[in-house]
Amino acid sequence: MYQASVPVFRHYLSRISDIVAVAGPDALDAQIADTFPARSQFAIAAGLSLSVTCLLIGREVPDLPEGLGPRLAVARATLGSIKPAEFEGAETRITPHRAGFADIEQTGEQFLHLFGLPNFFFHMTMGYAALRAAGVPLGKEDFDGIHSYPKDFRF
Repeated sequence: MYQASVPVFRHYLSRISDIVAVAGPDALDAQIADTFPARSQFAIAAGLSLSVTCLLIGREVPDLPEGLGPRLAVARATLGSIKPAEFEGAETRITPHRAGFADIEQTGEQFLHLFGLPNFFFHMTMGYAALRAAGVPLGKEDFDGIHSYPKDFRF
């Protein structure tokens, strides 16, 4: 459970930080239709990374700073302090939580794979898509930090 959560969240929080740096502060108000702006989508993703992880290990969810840059940094640092041993038994432990207005109970494994990770990536992707739609020059390599394409390459 540790490997499927903490390193994944930390990697993609770093990607969000890099995306935010490319976009600049003014672009972060971009949004798609009536969704939250990119800034809020990324802030929600940072909060989810911690709330999901902390619920899995039975740790209190820490308060995060308001500013996006500090919020991302604190979330990454907090995740970095979590040890694999803290996840012992997390996959089968029942994790009660809310999904919108629904009260849900899932095993830790279901919670991470069916709720936590998909919701994290939903908010990250919405922020990324809003910035792309606003003309910020981002590519797949900016999103995942793995792909590499020539500068002028487009799908």
